Amino acid sequence: MATFLYRLGRFAFRRRHFVALFWVALLALAGVGAAGAPAAGNSSFSIPGTEAQKAFDLLEERFPGSSADGATARVVFKAPAGEKMTDTDHKKTVRDTVDTLGDGSEVTRVTDPYEGGGVSEDGTIAYASVSYKVSGMELEDSSRDALEGAAEDARDAGLTVEIGGDALQAVPHTGSAEIIGIGVAAVVLVITFGSLLAAGLPLLTAIIGVGIGVSSITALASTLDLGSTTSILASMIGLAVGIDYALFVVSRYRAELAEGREREEAAGRAVGTAGSAVVFAGLTVVIALVGLSVVNIPMLTKMGIAAAGTVALAVLIALTLIPALLGYAGRRVRPAGEKGKLLGGGRAAKKPQRPNMGTRWASFVVRRPLAVLLLGVVGLGAAAVPAASLELGLPDDGSQPTSTTQRRAYDLLSEGFGPGFNGPLVVVVDARNSDDPDAVFKQTGDDIKALDNVVNVAPAAPNKAGDTATITVVPDSKPSSVTTEDLVHDIRDTGVDIKADTEADVLVTGATAMNIDVSQKLNDALVPYLILVVGLAFLLLIVVFRSILVPLKAALGFLLSVMAALGAVVAVFQWGWLSGLMGVEETGPIMSMMPIFMVGVVFGLAMDYEVFLVTRMREAYVHGEKPAQAVVTGFKYSARVVTAAAVIMMAVFSGFIGSSDSMVKMIGFGLAVAVLFDAFVVRMAIVPAVLALLGEKAWWLPKWLDRVLPNVDVEGEALRTEGDRKDEDRELVRA
Repeated sequence: MATFLYRLGRFAFRRRHFVALFWVALLALAGVGAAGAPAAGNSSFSIPGTEAQKAFDLLEERFPGSSADGATARVVFKAPAGEKMTDTDHKKTVRDTVDTLGDGSEVTRVTDPYEGGGVSEDGTIAYASVSYKVSGMELEDSSRDALEGAAEDARDAGLTVEIGGDALQAVPHTGSAEIIGIGVAAVVLVITFGSLLAAGLPLLTAIIGVGIGVSSITALASTLDLGSTTSILASMIGLAVGIDYALFVVSRYRAELAEGREREEAAGRAVGTAGSAVVFAGLTVVIALVGLSVVNIPMLTKMGIAAAGTVALAVLIALTLIPALLGYAGRRVRPAGEKGKLLGGGRAAKKPQRPNMGTRWASFVVRRPLAVLLLGVVGLGAAAVPAASLELGLPDDGSQPTSTTQRRAYDLLSEGFGPGFNGPLVVVVDARNSDDPDAVFKQTGDDIKALDNVVNVAPAAPNKAGDTATITVVPDSKPSSVTTEDLVHDIRDTGVDIKADTEADVLVTGATAMNIDVSQKLNDALVPYLILVVGLAFLLLIVVFRSILVPLKAALGFLLSVMAALGAVVAVFQWGWLSGLMGVEETGPIMSMMPIFMVGVVFGLAMDYEVFLVTRMREAYVHGEKPAQAVVTGFKYSARVVTAAAVIMMAVFSGFIGSSDSMVKMIGFGLAVAVLFDAFVVRMAIVPAVLALLGEKAWWLPKWLDRVLPNVDVEGEALRTEGDRKDEDRELVRA
């Protein structure tokens, strides 16, 4: 591995024109494809194998042309104080609004509040439902403008009017904080390298990699049904790892220059050593992201694969484009210890009179390993305590900021019709195999009415064939409550009894039921996912470190950091701690996809730091140092770079906290906190403490396993001989 990458690095350095042209051409090709592709919409949200999805598919089959997946809007009207919506003037205003909305080319149906039971009991609130032919992200701007214009006209007539539903759904944006994150990364790189040019290389290559990845996702979004958040998450992860991977290669290149090697040789050795770590670190991230497919939620699978593709691009760019750009930079990228003209006059810095911070910290940990270990474990355990109160759910309009019209419409409907009105359940009765479908429909409605927590059961609405009907059930509790979840299970239990008596299938669907099924599916998939991802990465790390205990320690440290990060997410987004600082206007259940997605990404990133830090320790150990001294040596050369990489990754992830999308905001915060815990507590404190306690045992590997495992030579041991041979050849040529 190291020898192959060494040759690749030298090739890229020598043939830099070809390599640079290749990546620029690829970026241009992806950009052209993205420019000519239709805009990304909302990925079709399907959950194979769940009852809610089966009911949804049955609706599309038995109710053709109903546009079950089309956008909806609820236009909610409230009369001024002391007046009612049944007053003549207000009634006329509402009906004029309904008529206006019905003229839209993409509108399939508009309900009249006064004919469909859309007026509250006290008469102060009414609503009209609007159904569209296409999804919310596919609506033309003219349809949205017509919807908002009709609402504004009703407001001018003296009514309070708000719009709920997904018809006004917009593509999420990340805000200016993302730029701030990149700015912080730039500052950290300049401080780390002491050179503006060296600092700019990781930023440039990361932006190129993300540009290719995001442009490719945009170009394929319509074909592959990729959602609008897919590119945001891919850019978040791709930018972070792209900067980090390039950072490690450039740092090693400067270290090789400081040892007196020629630039081409230094580029080859940097790619052969740090590049080997980049390859295996990238593999762990890719495994974790692609492993999300085991959950069998298409949207999550696509998000994971798209992000994994961007990570793979970051690895390839670090191995090829970085050495090519180093070739262009020439002497302007200086050896480690020298500063650029703007930051130090271009002269070599004075050698430090005492060991660097990494060496001093590692020496302290090696002297007090047990105390550091206990302090780190107890601290992370305390941070993980809130995770015990984790509640999962999917967002609805009730989780929107109170400044949005969707949230105000949600609150008005709750006020006028009860909290459950915002999350009605749709019961689909398939009576095709029954002798008397009408009797089955009536029996189902009656049985549901007898259940607790039911406010209203609408009459069955059969299809044209008369063999299938929908029954709308309004709970007495809000959509995200445990009580509503219990009602869904109660209806399904009732359906089992009806099936036994009549051969009719009773299925529950709707947004609320879908959310419940998603949460259950994700909970069921978490353990298999952990086994698969951690198991594969564990085997990979055994190959890298040729040890049993080091990979085991890495996996256990990851579990500590991810649980602590989940605890922080619960504290902020569910409990409301520091919610104002984070821009969280409404607390509530944690996104159902958050834990499993964060587990996947954090595991990959945690293994990044493990590989980068511990490979340096193993390199020192293989070259004859004692275990404790190898820990100190690893920190001497890697601590500064790993610290910079972690700060950069935290800055990039934190930038996404400013996103308008609650899922992106939550993931950005969770990943930033997870990197903080994993890099600075687990990898910088717990890892050296454990290695110091284990001593020689840390690097133990059964002899039979040592013979079976391939030797990937991450430490670059083979490069010593390879480099010496190159030097001898050059001497012969000169002679």
